[in-house]
Amino acid sequence: MFERIVFAAVLGLTFVVQTQPALAKTEQDIRFVLQIIVDGLRADLLNRYADSFGKGGFKYLMQNGTVYSNAHYHHANTETIVGHTTLATGTYPSQHGMVGNVIYDRKADELSYNIEDKDAPLLPSREQSSTGDQVDPSQKISRTKGRSPRAIQVPGFGDTLSAYTAGRSKIFGISGKDRSAVAMAGQTGKAFWFSTDNGDFITSRYYYERYPAWVSDWNQQRKAEKYADSEWKLSSAKDSYLLAAQDDRPYEVDLKGFGRTFPHRYGEKDNKLLYTQLVVSSAGDQLVLDFAKALVTNEQLGQDSVPDYLSISFSSTDAVNHFFGPSSLENEAVVRDLDNTLSELLHFIDKNIGLTHTLIVLSADHGMADMPEYMTEVGYAAGRLDSKEIVAVANRAGQALGIDNVVRYFFRPYLYLDEDKITAAKQDSATIELAVANAVTDIAGVNLAVSSRNFSSYEGNPLIKQVQRNQHITRSGDIYVIQDPYWFLLEEGLIAVMHGSPWRYDTHVPVMFSGPGIEAQHVHRTVHPVDVAPTIATLLGMTPPASMQGAALTEVINR
Repeated sequence: MFERIVFAAVLGLTFVVQTQPALAKTEQDIRFVLQIIVDGLRADLLNRYADSFGKGGFKYLMQNGTVYSNAHYHHANTETIVGHTTLATGTYPSQHGMVGNVIYDRKADELSYNIEDKDAPLLPSREQSSTGDQVDPSQKISRTKGRSPRAIQVPGFGDTLSAYTAGRSKIFGISGKDRSAVAMAGQTGKAFWFSTDNGDFITSRYYYERYPAWVSDWNQQRKAEKYADSEWKLSSAKDSYLLAAQDDRPYEVDLKGFGRTFPHRYGEKDNKLLYTQLVVSSAGDQLVLDFAKALVTNEQLGQDSVPDYLSISFSSTDAVNHFFGPSSLENEAVVRDLDNTLSELLHFIDKNIGLTHTLIVLSADHGMADMPEYMTEVGYAAGRLDSKEIVAVANRAGQALGIDNVVRYFFRPYLYLDEDKITAAKQDSATIELAVANAVTDIAGVNLAVSSRNFSSYEGNPLIKQVQRNQHITRSGDIYVIQDPYWFLLEEGLIAVMHGSPWRYDTHVPVMFSGPGIEAQHVHRTVHPVDVAPTIATLLGMTPPASMQGAALTEVINR
């Protein structure tokens, strides 16, 4: 300190020592940023169920905040990690690198889960378990159970906030899914997620060497186990539900005894599927809420002038959609129950921090398609694509040009071709790609197959820009396969329907801002989720995330 004073004196400066400088307050003294993501919440579902909402949840935000009714993702692969990372960074997947839930590792020559990291093993939450893997049933691809954000290639909002406040902001991401929590916490925050292995909230050694005492205490209460051998019941009379008649459809999936109709019975404590069943119901969101309350209390978020950040990603709407579809009684039940959960959350925040000091942002990572069988019932022609047929057609196209088995992998939406075989055959990769793409496009149910080396060939097609925004130089596949609207790019199996297309039912999500100084208004112009992170940063007086490709929303910041 003496040397600093001498240096200032030599320069003729007045030197003032302040050991704990106060951070300049935001215009409206925002002490807490609460970012809520509802996994799989297609925007129109809020309109469909609006009459059944109470005053304190969705309706509070819809009546007291700025609501964007026409928000759409700009990229093609509308999957969980892609949407969450886009929300976190304000950047398209072509930049942030998370182009899909599963990525083909060309160096290892195998598919890998997007956030797996062998150098960040899971932190065991109890002696008898050290697993807790959380991957979609349809995507059980993982070489290691380690988890970290290292594969995300650009900084997120939390990282930018940490730099701005010199590490003084507390930054957390929690979710029912590991990839959701990890993406939102970024490189510098802390992430916790629900384990479908043991019902605990867990993390990895990327974040902690040991669990904070309050997390261990929460896990020791075994709150998830208390649902064992009970039921997910409707919270209101069945005739009060708009979709009451859609409770037993043959194309819904019975998760090994969970049933297709209410009430849905949870398994016993020793049933390995118990914790998955909880996520496929309102119980999953309620457990996330309970853990969030413990986190806010014990980490003392929002208690001083340095803004803290918490992302809560609720996963049950997405899980219910996968098994029952978005036009099911189960979907209506889980969204209406989530309305009550949000009301409880906002009441808790108001009591412990104050909504007058809280910026609330709500959105979703993607929408969801209705099942092809349902769309057929209402008169629309749809069906299911067979991945084996896609590969066979692609290989026949390659064989016609002298290359056997040109497809190395197909994992929706990407076909990965065998570069070694193309080189050995002395063929031009762009020529092979275009031939294969054209052949796949001719399959019934395929709208367009896009060669990554021939984007100019599709000039004028509005889907191409979405595909390009999803095209990462090293991680994306060679051919992007787009199904026709409401066609399903996954065979019948454990789940009934999948999101991931560039169609509007998958891109349309809610975007809402509520907090001090934000006007109550509904805005109908088109906006994009890449605009969310720069808007939050602007409200806090910060530089936005470094690779930002969105823009601050004028209706929110012009207060």
